[in-house]
Amino acid sequence: MKSPLFRDPIYDGAADPVVIWNRQTKEWWMVYTNRRATAEAAGVAWVHGTDLGVAVSRDGGKEWLYRGILQGLDIEWGRNTFWAPEIIWHDGLYHMYVSYIQGVPDHWGHPRDLLHYTSPNMLEWRFVSKLELSSGNVIDACIYPLPDGRFRMWYKDEGHHSHLYAADSSDLYHWQVAGPVITDRSQEGPNVFRLGGYYWMITDEWRGQGVYRSDDLQTWERNGLILDLPGRRKDDGTIGLHADVVVQGEEGYIFYFTHPGRVNGHHEDSGYETRRSSIQVAKLEVVNGVLICDRDKEFELNLGAEDG
Repeated sequence: MKSPLFRDPIYDGAADPVVIWNRQTKEWWMVYTNRRATAEAAGVAWVHGTDLGVAVSRDGGKEWLYRGILQGLDIEWGRNTFWAPEIIWHDGLYHMYVSYIQGVPDHWGHPRDLLHYTSPNMLEWRFVSKLELSSGNVIDACIYPLPDGRFRMWYKDEGHHSHLYAADSSDLYHWQVAGPVITDRSQEGPNVFRLGGYYWMITDEWRGQGVYRSDDLQTWERNGLILDLPGRRKDDGTIGLHADVVVQGEEGYIFYFTHPGRVNGHHEDSGYETRRSSIQVAKLEVVNGVLICDRDKEFELNLGAEDG
């Protein structure tokens, strides 16, 4: 499989990908945080002021073409910040939940919100609401349907020790906070999926992806760590960060990003070479009830249409 799978050709800072089939264009879309790795700016301004980048694939995910940024998301004047989109298809509409920060801060600590948009085609977006959740510092939404027909959203609450919280909805528009879900450590970027007879949650622990297993989407059991050891492929020699998973039948694929220049630790930031990031993909397997990811294992990625 090609490595890296994708690099942003404008700022070279592709991160936090979500991969989804576009039913209208008949393409796979990768929508991602467009970090400005090449920006000469103070502090952490380079991770703010970000749009959502879009790359598309017409061959099942093997090759990706950069197409630009999502337009029409502004809810107020100015240059603002969009991070870590979650996009799902339901009942004829795409629903996007995206982390939002006003302006372009050059340091941490500014309020973060989750905004809800809808679209018939992933090009024309209508702002719906700013979600009222467990604090004013929430990011990284993930949504998965519950067995009773409702939806659950998992997210990082930085106002509560950066633990993972949940909220429930019957219609994707109105959300009720359910409370803390994973509190054993600080983490971010939850992603929930079903594979090999179990529900799984992966989370970005800044040392690889933490793995939790569940039978009912309510109670989660620790199941190990993946993408914590360096890989041998180009740009894959550091930990795997904020990921998305696509499951097709019995096959699971994890799309994640790396900072290839950060060979001496996650927090190193000494300019462009340690800021730039690459999107990678690897295959997931379930072996004896454990989620396994051998990032060096050869496989063929051939995502199929999802028009059902």
